[in-house]
Amino acid sequence: MTLAVEPIRASERAYAVLLDEIQSGALPAGAVLAEVEQAERLGVSRTPLREALRRLAADGMVVQQSPRVTVVAALDADDIRALFEIRRALEETSARLAAMRGDATAFATLADGFGRVDLSRAAGRDAYYALIARLDAQLDVSHGNDYLTSALRTVRTHLVRVRRMARDKPERLAASASEHLLIARALAARDADLAAHATHVHLHNALTSILASLDQQSSHPEGTK
Repeated sequence: MTLAVEPIRASERAYAVLLDEIQSGALPAGAVLAEVEQAERLGVSRTPLREALRRLAADGMVVQQSPRVTVVAALDADDIRALFEIRRALEETSARLAAMRGDATAFATLADGFGRVDLSRAAGRDAYYALIARLDAQLDVSHGNDYLTSALRTVRTHLVRVRRMARDKPERLAASASEHLLIARALAARDADLAAHATHVHLHNALTSILASLDQQSSHPEGTK
């Protein structure tokens, strides 16, 4: 018996496309998302488009300036600092709980992966980012708190946009890999205090690097792509 595959709803497809374009920068801050134009461009009617825009507004990705005018939300240094404030609270709690409740063997496997990353090649950097995603997924499974997972999902949605706004720095990437290695090892050792502290240090360093990168871009706009 062949099961029918349910087609993706028009609103979900519109949401996914618009979210990707906002996160990638194809739709920059301040871009106007006019209903008629966007519905036509995405090949959907205005009703599912409005539903997609409501979801994006709930995510904080767009703001409604009037009943018919929606724009991509701005994201400045103050927004990023605020995002990292909640990120610290959530991710440090997640690390602490996962260390106590999680599968030590799974985290040991991830630690081994972080110890072997090769950041000198594009493929190696892609593999590193995929490994971070696996660590996030394992943390979500391990802490066992659905409310925490939901809150983290919202934060991570914004982080994709933040990371693309900042320039990659080889030295920061190498330090980040070392920080993730320490986090994974602490989780594998079931050391809740160390896992939370290592997460705190990583987020502090990440925020410092992102803000420095944005400051450099604003000081030298001609070098920004």
